[in-house]
Amino acid sequence: MLLGILGSPAAAAPSDPPAEGAGDVAAGQSARDAAAAEVERIERFVAQAEEELARLTVEAEAATDAARRAQAELATAQASADSAAAALQAATAEVNQARVEIADLGRESYMGTDAFGTTAALLDADGPAEFLQRAVTLDLLSDDRAERLAEFRVIEEQQVRAEAAAQDSVAERDEAARGAAEAEAAVQADVVRAQEAHNDAIAQQADYGRQLQQAEIELLRLQGVADPEWAWAQGINAENARTDAAIAANAAAAANGQAVPPTTGRITSCYGARWGAMHYGVDIAAPIGTPIYTPQAGRVLQAGPASGFGLAVYIQHDDGSITVYGHINDYFVSAGQQVSTGQQIAEVGNRGQSTGPHLHFEVHTGGLYRNRTDPMAWLAARGVSLGGGC
Repeated sequence: MLLGILGSPAAAAPSDPPAEGAGDVAAGQSARDAAAAEVERIERFVAQAEEELARLTVEAEAATDAARRAQAELATAQASADSAAAALQAATAEVNQARVEIADLGRESYMGTDAFGTTAALLDADGPAEFLQRAVTLDLLSDDRAERLAEFRVIEEQQVRAEAAAQDSVAERDEAARGAAEAEAAVQADVVRAQEAHNDAIAQQADYGRQLQQAEIELLRLQGVADPEWAWAQGINAENARTDAAIAANAAAAANGQAVPPTTGRITSCYGARWGAMHYGVDIAAPIGTPIYTPQAGRVLQAGPASGFGLAVYIQHDDGSITVYGHINDYFVSAGQQVSTGQQIAEVGNRGQSTGPHLHFEVHTGGLYRNRTDPMAWLAARGVSLGGGC
């Protein structure tokens, strides 16, 4: 748990802000240094809290990844079963039609007046089918009728194969369904535990954030800033301005046909194995509502509810690669829609098994949930950098 890493709340709480020496330069300098040390101490606690949040995010996403894969396999199996069922229905219709035609052929020959001069040899046949069989054996059936009988046998074999394929597909579908159900059941315990832990972490991080803000304002006051609260707010505004500038730069790049980052923010988790689990994407922390863009043009495969992600968008690009955008707050595209480079498709959220507002960005290069690769390398190959950290 987080408290075991960060220590008890009493141990983590900072001391009261140092008092400013009355006209004593040395005391003022000492107070300033103490405030600066307090800022650094709280920053370390915030960093530890963020690391814990990142770990919980990876755990939660790994816990639900198996369920998403099982659901994808279930959809594939269902499509295979539907296809086999359609083939079986078509083959059955052909068999029924062939039986009618073969029966007509047999009836015509069987009821004929010694059309082949061998009525005596065939009169004891038990019905049209056996009559045809004997006629073929004796080379007494015309070529067209013999071909029809051969076609009938082929169709019967196709019916048998289609029926077997349908049964296999149904079995595969049922097995995938059981796997999905078992995966979902196993996920729930992990999700509940992770959710409780990350709620504790978020509360701790919010507390550290408030303490850091107070310490930074106190430090500005000791440095002689007339209105430290206003100065501190100006720093926040400067950060917002940098974000706005990044958004404008992305829009300009897209207008020139260049690939763009999926969103603006700070990377909190990279692609790869971490804490005993495989993290298949990159997590980019950003405030809820931050725009999410498609790096390159493509077609929307899915958009809407997604296990573990809450809401997600899946886009397939011209080279076949698929990009995934998870934990989104809202989406602005629909399945089948063509999207252009740099088009806003969603906004950053905190839905699903999420441990704070962020975008989970994945790249699949072998089909949905197949050959998932490092998104940083995929973006870099298209001239896009998300900065350091991974």
